[in-house]
Amino acid sequence: MGLAALMMASGAHAADWKPLDAGNTLVVDTSKGQVIIALSPEMAPQAAERIKTLTRRGFYDGLLFHRVIPQFVAQTGNPNNKDGGKSDLPNLALESVFNLKTTPHYTAARPVTGAVGFIGATPFASTNDYHIKTGAVRAWGTHCAGVVGMGRDDEPKNSANSELYITLSDVSRLDRDYTVVGRVVSGFEIVKALNAGEPPASPDAMARVRVLGDIHETERPRLEIMDVSGAAFKAHVTTIRAERGADFSVCDTTVPVRAR
Repeated sequence: MGLAALMMASGAHAADWKPLDAGNTLVVDTSKGQVIIALSPEMAPQAAERIKTLTRRGFYDGLLFHRVIPQFVAQTGNPNNKDGGKSDLPNLALESVFNLKTTPHYTAARPVTGAVGFIGATPFASTNDYHIKTGAVRAWGTHCAGVVGMGRDDEPKNSANSELYITLSDVSRLDRDYTVVGRVVSGFEIVKALNAGEPPASPDAMARVRVLGDIHETERPRLEIMDVSGAAFKAHVTTIRAERGADFSVCDTTVPVRAR
């Protein structure tokens, strides 16, 4: 993010910010530090609900990051701490593509191929969205750095269960082939510092995973996210588009988050 965009974000008014959705935010305490993930149930409702269900069971507590590939992904969430493990719940259908609604989303740009923007903190791409009121606009989460998705078997594709991955760089080749369910909004530097390997010689772990709304008010991380429907975020994106010109990508920015 360029200097002008950072200055724009820092100058936003209080009305341009809102608390993270406590019912759809994960607080992940890892062996390296705390990571906070904003889920996007608008994109993948079954996956978001599955993650929250398993979190509330304590299923993820203590599980290892069993594969960390620099510039690609960090994987975790299997109870056997390797590929092939899953919970006792049934596998989920692939939710890689969804119908884009008129709200809540913000379109950042309309390249020739369609549109790109954000649903909450999570970036998306879509077919042309000019006719969105017809309900015919197809969209998908796009794999910018920090995006969270559901791991699965190579085949069948309807085999996501408990495994999660976090992208460590922009890997758009995964688009429309995996379920995107959210994005890291705080602590991405911790994710990038996870011990690498397939598996790592000394893997890091998710010591404890909680839904933000389940944490006592006095103990919750206090963060606000910029409202993507507000004037400040639109100005923020406009500044970045001006800096990047024809090379602009939705992965050139994240939705700003601040302590409150």
